Amino acid sequence: MKKLFLLLLSLTVFLSADLSVEEIEKMVYKIHQKREGVKLETLATTKEPFAIGENNVTFVAETQKVEKQEAKLVLHAIVNGKAYINDSWSSLDDIVMGYTLKFVGKRGVVLRNGNHIKKLYLRKERDNFIKLEER
Repeated sequence: MKKLFLLLLSLTVFLSADLSVEEIEKMVYKIHQKREGVKLETLATTKEPFAIGENNVTFVAETQKVEKQEAKLVLHAIVNGKAYINDSWSSLDDIVMGYTLKFVGKRGVVLRNGNHIKKLYLRKERDNFIKLEER
């Protein structure tokens, strides 16, 4: 039984793999021919493929709000355990744009909003450290 199965399998593979160079060149030629796409008039009359319901619109609006908030968070400076974020000084457990300040380090801070964690770092291009010297 196994021999018969192997014989049929090898015969099938051998017969289906009988492609000549000419047949392959014909297939390549057909692929390279210019194909006509969908006309613009047809596209203009088609329905929107995405379902937009009340739930989806709300979800999109909430996602855009979170992205806008994240884009606005900028760390400008860190001095004595306080962070200058978005033109105001914040210390531990202060709320900034819906995020709670959880950690203040030498070069960055960690903000948390539920399961969302945002890490902000000082820019490397500028010297953001303020050095105080005694006289």
